[in-house]
Amino acid sequence: MRPIRLDMAGFTVFRDETTVDFTDADYFALVGPTGSGKSTVLDAITFALYGTVPRWGGSRGIVNALAPSATEARVRLVFESANERYVATRVVRRDGRGNVKTAGAGLQLMPPGFDVTKLDTGMDLDDLGDVLAGTPAEMDQAILDAVGLPFEQFTSCVVLPQGQFADFLHAKPATRQQILVNLLGLHIYEEVQTRATGRSQTAEGKLAVVDQSLAGLTDATDEAVEAAEQHVTRMRELTTAVEAAVPGLRARRTAEAEAATTRDALDAEWRQLSAVRTPKGSVETAGVTAAARASATEAADEVRGAEEKEEKVRGELAAAGDAGSLSLMLDRHAELERLAGQQEWFAGEVSVAEVEYKDAAAGADIAHSAHLGAAQLLEQARLDYVEAQRIDRASALRQHLSAGDHCPVCEQTVTTVPPVPEGSAVRAAETTGKAARAAAEVAENAWQQRDAVARKLESNLERKRAQHEHHLTRMAEARTAVAESPGADALRRQLAEIEKLQKLLDRSGAAVRSARSAHRQAQAAVVAAEERQRTAWREFDAVRDQVARFSPPPADRDDLAGAWAALVTWASEMAAERATARSAAEHAVAAAHDATAVVLREIAALFNDAGVAVPPSDDSAIIRAAAVAVERSEAAWKRLSDRRDQVGELTEQRMALQREQRVAKALAGHLRANNFERWLLEEALDLLVDGASRILRELTGGQYDLIHDKGEFFVIDHHDAGLRRGVRTLSGGETFQASLALALALSEQLSGMSTTAASLESIVLDEGFGTLDAATLDVVAATLENLAARGDRMVGVVTHVNALAERVPVRFEVHKDARTAHVSRVGL
Repeated sequence: MRPIRLDMAGFTVFRDETTVDFTDADYFALVGPTGSGKSTVLDAITFALYGTVPRWGGSRGIVNALAPSATEARVRLVFESANERYVATRVVRRDGRGNVKTAGAGLQLMPPGFDVTKLDTGMDLDDLGDVLAGTPAEMDQAILDAVGLPFEQFTSCVVLPQGQFADFLHAKPATRQQILVNLLGLHIYEEVQTRATGRSQTAEGKLAVVDQSLAGLTDATDEAVEAAEQHVTRMRELTTAVEAAVPGLRARRTAEAEAATTRDALDAEWRQLSAVRTPKGSVETAGVTAAARASATEAADEVRGAEEKEEKVRGELAAAGDAGSLSLMLDRHAELERLAGQQEWFAGEVSVAEVEYKDAAAGADIAHSAHLGAAQLLEQARLDYVEAQRIDRASALRQHLSAGDHCPVCEQTVTTVPPVPEGSAVRAAETTGKAARAAAEVAENAWQQRDAVARKLESNLERKRAQHEHHLTRMAEARTAVAESPGADALRRQLAEIEKLQKLLDRSGAAVRSARSAHRQAQAAVVAAEERQRTAWREFDAVRDQVARFSPPPADRDDLAGAWAALVTWASEMAAERATARSAAEHAVAAAHDATAVVLREIAALFNDAGVAVPPSDDSAIIRAAAVAVERSEAAWKRLSDRRDQVGELTEQRMALQREQRVAKALAGHLRANNFERWLLEEALDLLVDGASRILRELTGGQYDLIHDKGEFFVIDHHDAGLRRGVRTLSGGETFQASLALALALSEQLSGMSTTAASLESIVLDEGFGTLDAATLDVVAATLENLAARGDRMVGVVTHVNALAERVPVRFEVHKDARTAHVSRVGL
C-alpha cells in the first residue's frame, strides 16, 4: 500500500480542510513540535482504511475522530496497491444526542492514470471509478482484498505508530507466523490443500452419481434397440394403410352429410310452414279503428258547441261594463260619505286650538310685563347699593378685608376686621338687591314657561288648520269624481250582474276544457287503433316474408282477415308436401350411415392388427392416432439408442473421475498438516532474520546480531563475549534499533518472498529517533536513504530531530494554531 493523497476535515486537530499530497514523495518526513499533529496524519491514513486507530483502543474510540465541538469529520485517502489506484473515504458524525457514529464509508477502484488533482474540482467519485464498497461492513473485506493485510498486521509492518513499533519484534511465534503467512501469501498452499480435498470429495460424489446412472441403464442393450426398430417399421405400415382408407371414409361421410342436410332442410321448411297461424285479435282490429274514429268526430262536435257558448257569454260580459271602474266609482261614493261625516269634527278641532292659543298668548304677555317690572326693580336696587357704598365707604371696604391683609387706605396690616354696623346703608342696600334679584329670576322663569306653552299651542293651531284644509280638498275631489255617477245603488246592481256573467263564463270555460280533453283522448284512441292495425299488418308481412321464398299468394291490403285466411290455407298445403318429401330423405340418411360404418370397421381392424388402441371415429383423430403411434415408436427407439450411447459416455467419464480422484487425494495428502507451508515459513524467517541482522550490525557498530530459535527472537551481544539475550531484555534504544532493522528487512525482502499482490510498498516509522546518539542516527539515516533510493518503496519517518529531518528530501511541516493544525510541503 502506497499513499498518494490524504484529505482531512474536522479530524481530531485538523478542524479545517487539509490536504497532504504524497505524490513523488518516495522519501519524506513529518516534522513539527511535539503535539502539533504529526502522528495524527498517520492516524488519518489508518482510519481511512480500517475505521480505527491503534491508540484509540478499538472501534469504540471513534469519538476521538471528531475535532472538539465539531459535528462531522471527513477523511479521504487515495492510495496504490499492486499497481491499482483506490480511493477510501470515511465520514463520522455526531447526532443530536451526542452519539458519534460512522455516517458513511466507501472504496472505489479508479481507472488507470487517474489524476488526483481532479478531486479539487469536487467531481463525484461515483462517476470516476467502480464502487467496491459502500458501507462500513463492506469496507472490511474490500480493504483486506486491496491492501492484503488486516488492521493488526498493517500497523505492525507498514504504518508503525508510537507504542507499537516493536510489535513484530515482541509478537508471539504464532502471531508472527500468521503475519508472515498473510504477507507472503502462503495461505495459498492451505487453499490448494483445501481445494484438492474438495476435488477429491467432488470426484468421489460424481463417481457415485455415475454408478447410480449406469445402474438405471441396464435395459439399454443392442437387442432392445433392434426390437424397437422393428416396432417402428410396423407402425409406419399402419400409417400407410390408414392413409389409404381415410379417403373412402371421407366420401361415405360426405354422402351421409349431404343426405342429412337434405332431410334437415325439408324438416326446417315443414316446421316453418306449419308455424303460420292467424294471430289472436287480428280480425277485430279493423272494427276497433272505425269505432275510435267515430268517437273522435263526436268529441270534436262537442268541443265546437262548448266554444260557441263560451264566446256568447264572453260578449255579454264585455257589454256589461268594466267591473274595476265600477268598483272604483263605488269606492269614491263611500269616501265622500265618510269625509262629509268628518267635516264637523275637523272644524271643532280648529276652534278649540284657536281658543287655547289665545289664552296662552294673553298669559305670556302678562308674564312678560311682570318680568320687565321685576327687571326695573333689580336695576333700581343696584343703583341704591352703589349709592350706599359711596355714602358709607368704610362699611363697603370691610366686606373685602380679612385679618392679615394690607389696608388699601393706610397700607397697614389689618389685625382685626371690625364688624359692619347694624344700621349700615350698605347692608340694607345689599339685602334689598338680593330680594330684587330673586324676584326678577322668578318673573323671568314664569315668562319663559308661558312663552314656550304659547309657541307650542300656536304650532298645534297651524297643524289643525292644515288638516282641516286637506280634508276640505279631499271632499271637493270626491264630489268632482262622482258628479257623473248614476248613484251608488245603480253601481251595485251593475257589479252584481257582472259577477253573475263572470261565474257563467267560468262554467263555460270548464265545459270547453272538458270537451277538449275528451277530444284529445278520442284522437289518442284513434292513433292507438290505427297503430294497432299497422302493427297487425306488419306482423302479417313478417310472417309472409318468412315464407316468401315458397311464393305465397298475393294479399288483399283492404281485408286483413281475408289476407290471413288465404295465407294460412296455402301454408298448410305446402307443409303437407314437405312432410311427404322428408320421409324419403330419412331413408336415404340411414343407408349412407350404414355405408360409413362399414368403412370404420375396416379401419378399426387395421389398428387392432397393429396392436394399437382404436382411436375415435373422427378422420383427423384416426390419422393423428396413426402418426402418434409412429412418433412414439420412433421416440422410444431413439431414446433407447441414446441411453445405449449414454452408457458408453458414462463408462468413459467414470474412468476419468477415478483418475482425478486419485491425483487430488494424493496432493491433499502431501499438503496435509502444513508441512510444506511450515518449511516455507522457516525459510522466509531465516531470510528475514539474516537481512535484519545485517542491518542491526550496521546500526549498532557490529555489537548485535539477530537470530531466531523456535520462533523466538534473540540478539547476540559481541561486546559481551557473544552473550545470547532475549529481545525483551533490550533497552529502549536497543529495542528501537532491533525493531527498525526487522522492519527495514521485512520491507526490503518481502517483494522477493511474496507470492501474492500483498506487498509492503511503503513503510512509515513513528518512534524512537530521539533516543539515538549522533553516530547511530547517522547510520539509521543512511540506511533509510539507501532503502528509499531503490525506488520500489516509499519510506516515511515522523520525527522532531532536525539532524534527521534535514537529510530527508521531502518534508511535511506540521504546525498548530489556536484553531486547527496545518500541513505544508517543503522540498522536492
